[in-house]
Amino acid sequence: MATALSAPPRTKAPGPSNTTTPRLFAMIPVLLAALLVYFPSARQHLFGSHDAHPTVRIKQGIVVGKLLDDGKIPAPVEGFLGIPYALPPINDLRFRPAVPVPKGNGTLEAFYMGPRCPGKQMVPFLEDSLLGPDAESEDCLTINVFRPHGHDTSRAKLPVSVLIPGGAFNRGAARMHNTYTMLAHSPEPFVAVSMQYRIGVFGGLNTELTEKEGLLNLGLRDMYAALEWVQENIADFGGDPDDVTVMGLSAAAHGIGHFIMDAKQPKKLFHKAIMDSGAHTARTIHSPSSALNTQHFRDFLDLTPCGHYKDLGDPDILGCLRALSSETVDRAGKDVFARSEPSVRWAWQPVLDGHIISRRPLDAWKSGNWNKVPMLTGSTHNEGANYVPKTANASADFIDFFSTLLPHLTKSELAELEALYPDPATDPTSPYADQMLATLGAGAQYRRIEAAYGHYAYTCPVRQTAIWGSSNSPPDPPVFLYHWVLNRTALLGAVHGDQMRYQTYNSEVRGISAAQDEVSGKFHAYCVSFITKGDPSALKKGRFAAREEWTPWKDGRPSTMVLGEGNDERAGGTGKGTAAQMQDYTWGEEQCNFWWRVSERWED
Repeated sequence: MATALSAPPRTKAPGPSNTTTPRLFAMIPVLLAALLVYFPSARQHLFGSHDAHPTVRIKQGIVVGKLLDDGKIPAPVEGFLGIPYALPPINDLRFRPAVPVPKGNGTLEAFYMGPRCPGKQMVPFLEDSLLGPDAESEDCLTINVFRPHGHDTSRAKLPVSVLIPGGAFNRGAARMHNTYTMLAHSPEPFVAVSMQYRIGVFGGLNTELTEKEGLLNLGLRDMYAALEWVQENIADFGGDPDDVTVMGLSAAAHGIGHFIMDAKQPKKLFHKAIMDSGAHTARTIHSPSSALNTQHFRDFLDLTPCGHYKDLGDPDILGCLRALSSETVDRAGKDVFARSEPSVRWAWQPVLDGHIISRRPLDAWKSGNWNKVPMLTGSTHNEGANYVPKTANASADFIDFFSTLLPHLTKSELAELEALYPDPATDPTSPYADQMLATLGAGAQYRRIEAAYGHYAYTCPVRQTAIWGSSNSPPDPPVFLYHWVLNRTALLGAVHGDQMRYQTYNSEVRGISAAQDEVSGKFHAYCVSFITKGDPSALKKGRFAAREEWTPWKDGRPSTMVLGEGNDERAGGTGKGTAAQMQDYTWGEEQCNFWWRVSERWED
């Protein structure tokens, strides 16, 4: 009897958090052969791509998918869900690099997404019964493949997108992003992929000990393992391994940025990149031995039965941690992350590792030696809204927040920072003065801190990608920049991650109004055009074929596609705004110059 995809039986990970039922099953090849001989029509039923259960043979075995149709998409999509790209990272494989599933002849019923990786979730997941029930488990290294229904894989191969979910490297899952809806509404066919990787402490236990053991940046390495799986198998689904667009929001965009800088890649794993609200120059990239990482590791151990180890370099620590239940490790990792949240000096972040991140991010840009791929990137207007203290009220709260977040800043730089973001308590003309904040439950300093943090962590690093990515030599691929300003709530504005539901043309946003439909439809059209043509304006099909031309950032000119400007319908207003408009957009330029200048000293 063959086991599915040649993987060993999936043993249950220690602890009650692993509640998934086995998805792999064995079959008897003789019975299948007899069925095909005596019932020829069964061949089409079992293996035909026009049936409700399309089947694909990959190097690891046979994958049986299903049709996805929620009644809100133009045509059904074929989905192959929850395919393991690595062995379960449990027991002795916990805190180790992903181990690829070996070749074989087993069969997998790929009908539902696999469980998400343990993490401190924040963004609501899609409520879609077609994807299967939501669950959490360490056994989470899975990939999902979606393709147009009835696609003939013997014909020309289709472009491929690979969605990496974001979430501060501590949260996120494939079911955050409605990947099959994005594909279904595209006027040009492609093969869409989504994947999952280890997050939180399971993917980011980056310390001197794990550096010594060669175990740094496991979450990023999982992403690479998934991209390698795509290179190996996507042609069997009808996709072109030489035309892959990698895409993701927030932490995923940070990771993609690091991959673009990783000039040591032995094989080109992607050829275009969409990076939403994130860049590899965002925040500080520490060394594994930094004081911050050391403190996080110490705090983590003290929350587990392994806290008796006093020497943080003792290799027996890893054996102790591998013997613990999944729930114990997960709870301790989440507690440490929760402690780090108020300061936004988050735990379990990527570090300099000598491999994927071999150089400081800005040094990598300056070298000119990076993977030259076309990029589409952008940020929202209120990136910091969900991450800063909403009750900050006193003027001193502003300086306290940034002194804690960035202890490298000198007194003169803090004074300059205060001047760049005028205090609403002393300057009634400050753009951050808002008399409505009290009625919305926020402090008087909230908008000021939000703007400064949003610039520092997202907007300015994203703009840095446009500047450095287009400033080396004329033959370099283009960079397309956007700014998302559609106002979703009266307090938060255009929040980090708001653009995701619009990008996939989700019914929950396009059905709000005609104006919302237009913003979503045009943004979706730009993105699928980039995926299929390498240019957001090249695809001239579908309802939104007549959208405005999106020109790349060039020669320092801040050519930016501004999306949803003036639309405040969801925030209780009546403004319809403009769905999409090219502008020489200089918002935040002075502030970004400050952040770029001082950021060169932050890596330790």
